[in-house]
Amino acid sequence: MIARRSLLLTALFSAPVVWACPRTGPLDIRAIERRRLIPQADTLLMTQPRTIASISAPRSPGGRQDYYSEGDYWWPDPANPGGAYIRRDGRSNPEKFDGHRDALIAFGRTVPALAALWDLTGEVRFADAAMRHLAAWFVDPATRMNPNLNHAQAIIGVNSGRAIGVIDTLQIVEVARAATLFARKNAPGYASIRATVERWFADYLTWLTTSPFGTTERDEKNNHGTCWLLQAASFAALIGREDVLDDARNRLKTVIIPTQIEPDGRQTLELARTKPYAYSLFNLDVLATSAWLLGNDTGALIGWQTPDGRSIGGAIAYMAPYIAETSAWPLPPDIEYWDGFPVRQPSLLFGGLAAKRSDWLDLWNDLNPDPVIGEIMRNFPIRQPMLWLTALQDRL
Repeated sequence: MIARRSLLLTALFSAPVVWACPRTGPLDIRAIERRRLIPQADTLLMTQPRTIASISAPRSPGGRQDYYSEGDYWWPDPANPGGAYIRRDGRSNPEKFDGHRDALIAFGRTVPALAALWDLTGEVRFADAAMRHLAAWFVDPATRMNPNLNHAQAIIGVNSGRAIGVIDTLQIVEVARAATLFARKNAPGYASIRATVERWFADYLTWLTTSPFGTTERDEKNNHGTCWLLQAASFAALIGREDVLDDARNRLKTVIIPTQIEPDGRQTLELARTKPYAYSLFNLDVLATSAWLLGNDTGALIGWQTPDGRSIGGAIAYMAPYIAETSAWPLPPDIEYWDGFPVRQPSLLFGGLAAKRSDWLDLWNDLNPDPVIGEIMRNFPIRQPMLWLTALQDRL
């Protein structure tokens, strides 16, 4: 069975990537995204920069420019009021401090959308707006965020920050992609802030790859390790750290895929959670995006397989029927937000382009690209396909 599946996947992914889809014709991403983003333009242009420096975090041990968040699944202990919090996996505590993370998510939604709009229209007003946000978060000494996550996902009564809090900056991988686009296409206004923006990402990447929290998160075996990989790759791509990119490619092949994906495509570490459907989708999106980025827009790493047939393409093939029809999901529904998924999962786009699967591309195009529920948005950090397909567009 494994050998047969391996042969089938090899056939699927061995042909070069094409932008066109045999059954539906060309998939015009620019037209799709223009229809989606133009109606959002006025709202995006009116959105003012708001960084963590303006958001009080009373329980944070850090300063006003140090990022702080609290663990999602940690609650007061009924048996010990006022004591250390206890864990309830999959149950998000609505009373946790979310101010800094909400601001980071808003930043991670706004700048990439403005970058895509600028690329689509050429209108300077979109680039100007994006520069204001980038300057507030990375340049202005009074408002910038310090480049570390020493106090992310803290547990009240237990610690003031954890390694798994590193996942919070997954929300700005598309900000790095936006900056990459601005640099490559000489966006108006970017030259004056480019060095400082890229210095911030360089400093953060150093923290990510050398600090105890960063290296511990790197070695996590589930979606946390995958999210570390995408962050490292995205930030390294922006600042030209080929050594980090080479290490990330090697890690994807030798650690991530072999330990996270079964030969039949299941992600057993995600399936073991109380929200197995959402976690499987989330991790798969990060896996596919990492492979697409590290494969230089060729899709080769999506089709790449271990000797026993484990691959990201196989994981997409496993999940695609359950994205198309959630009622077919073989496990109990997730304990939270079951009705919020699926959304426009980027794994379908990258996998569809890599394997020339018109059904995956059509399914991607049919799904909701702009969810409004906070928890859904948090677990859907890859929102702007224009920023990930630049090299492919340049080749066509």
